Amino acid sequence: MANLKLSHIYKVYDNGHKAVNDFSIDIADREFIVFVGPSGCGKSTTLRMIAGLETITAGDLLIGDTLVNDMEPKDRDIAMVFQSYALYPHMTVYENMAFGLRNRKMPEKEIKERVMKAAKILDIEDYLDRKPKAMSGGQRQRVALGRALVRDPKVFLLDEPLSNLDAKLRAAMRTEIAALHKSLNTTFIYVTHDQVEAMTMGTRIVVMKLGYVQQIDTPMNLYNEPYNKFVAGFIGTPQMNFFDVKLQREGDKVTVIFANGDKVSVPYENVSKIHNRYLNGDVQVTFGIRPEHIMVNKEGRGMKFVVTNVEHLGNGSIVYGKLGDHLGEFSMKDEGNSIIVNVVDCKDINVGDIVYAEPNPNKVHFFDAETEVTLMNKIPEYNTIRAKANGDRMTVLNANVLLPEAFKKALGNADCFDLVVPPHAIVAGNDFQLKVARIENVDDKHLAYLQNGDSYLFALVDESVQAGDTYHFSFENEKLNLNVDDQEVLKAIDDEVSLMGTFSKKELKENHDRVLHFFYNIGNYTLETAPEQGYKINSIDGDNCYKYTYRYAINRNAIRLAEEGEAGLDGRVVEFCEYGNIRFAKVEADGQEFLIKVDPAFDSEMVRIAMDSKDVSVYSTRIDMKIC
Repeated sequence: MANLKLSHIYKVYDNGHKAVNDFSIDIADREFIVFVGPSGCGKSTTLRMIAGLETITAGDLLIGDTLVNDMEPKDRDIAMVFQSYALYPHMTVYENMAFGLRNRKMPEKEIKERVMKAAKILDIEDYLDRKPKAMSGGQRQRVALGRALVRDPKVFLLDEPLSNLDAKLRAAMRTEIAALHKSLNTTFIYVTHDQVEAMTMGTRIVVMKLGYVQQIDTPMNLYNEPYNKFVAGFIGTPQMNFFDVKLQREGDKVTVIFANGDKVSVPYENVSKIHNRYLNGDVQVTFGIRPEHIMVNKEGRGMKFVVTNVEHLGNGSIVYGKLGDHLGEFSMKDEGNSIIVNVVDCKDINVGDIVYAEPNPNKVHFFDAETEVTLMNKIPEYNTIRAKANGDRMTVLNANVLLPEAFKKALGNADCFDLVVPPHAIVAGNDFQLKVARIENVDDKHLAYLQNGDSYLFALVDESVQAGDTYHFSFENEKLNLNVDDQEVLKAIDDEVSLMGTFSKKELKENHDRVLHFFYNIGNYTLETAPEQGYKINSIDGDNCYKYTYRYAINRNAIRLAEEGEAGLDGRVVEFCEYGNIRFAKVEADGQEFLIKVDPAFDSEMVRIAMDSKDVSVYSTRIDMKIC
């Protein structure tokens, strides 16, 4: 058994098409992982890279603790089940299942034991003498599973194995494969375009689109907390309804205003993580509600719509409609004006009726109209706090605190501004205090709702902070953005420094052997890197790697001032940036400017910067891709 780790995996074809972009996941031993998405999203390509049937352009693939990028498929100890079954038509079921083991020169006695054990598990003992053409699709699929099972692999890979079966058989085989996973206690990675298969089988699901991972989560988290509109629409049957709306907060409720003037209300507490700038009634957002989370009534509560079709499914009915009170012309592209409702009983609802859709206020979703990302993140991306500058001080949250020099310089003559504060930039301190309204546990983090007037300030706190406490805190000023009249005047300092440079090698004679050494070159600084990193860059870009320019990303905390006599990047201090709690020097070196942390007393004009190559990540400047 084994765990898998995919780290920044890319697949780029010779024509420049990126089929898989920066795919990363840690798969625990015995997990059932499902890759799901529409055709062309890269899910099967990723599976084939794991199998070794496709080369990996960049990134690392580990099975257990072994890097297997260049390992032959037969040596990876995995088994793959294909969509087409790939059975030998001239062989019996027994021979098909035994074929791979015989190629490995396994003793016939052990082969027979393995085949019979697999046949018993899959209930195909009575078919071992048959040939594939005499079997049904479901039976052939069991044989394909059996051929993989006899190998006793560390990992099972299944590429849309049920797509050739009819709906009833597909449902039955889903159950069988899930039961097989539990009985074998090994790792399964399953590819499908069918979200029902994904939801019913996977312990975690990877949703993909156009080569990019959209979200990795449990089935119910994907259903209840989709990261973006694509995930929300892809997961769930029938798919989620989407409408263009505006939001207007009125005290303890938020009114959802539809394009046709209809309105519904939801409690503010349900949507308190939505930033206030979306709640003023002047920003268009996308409202999402699942068909099963809508009640239909004729009393005028909710969105008015006219029924265009009703599908009776026995245990319920699906009602289709169009917002408004008349049918008009029908269009398949009428998203935002059409509605689907899943109801248990609709005896008195007929085509042409005018009814009302009342959303469950506890099940609403809202997405940014442009980015399509949820406005209700588990942990909000940022808080916006109004502030006023007065000389060397600023008034924030009813407290008068030091105005950092970096803020003062960015503000110029402006005195009123907004602080954009990520929850992680709020730390225990003595500058401010607010009451903790409640604590929510989110992904092993503690999110505090700090009462700030009639809304909340969100902060990440340790487990000692409890609801009802008065929380004393400060800001990490370098992690804040400053806005004046909605224009950014100061950007938060990134955790990484990006520097452009080249790559080189040198062949040296050591102990009578010729040994290659590889180097990152940034200006006058030549930084030797580990041989495996050098070979990786060379394997991706070939000998052209010594002609290309690369972007070197270095963790800011890993950049230091060189010791006396130590090699480094020579630079000139352009200015110092004071953030109150921390000091930075802006350095110009090799025509590039960047910030480094320095001690409060540091005042040199010339510096030499050093770093460790193991803290450097390398990115291609030709293709947006992390190489190592």
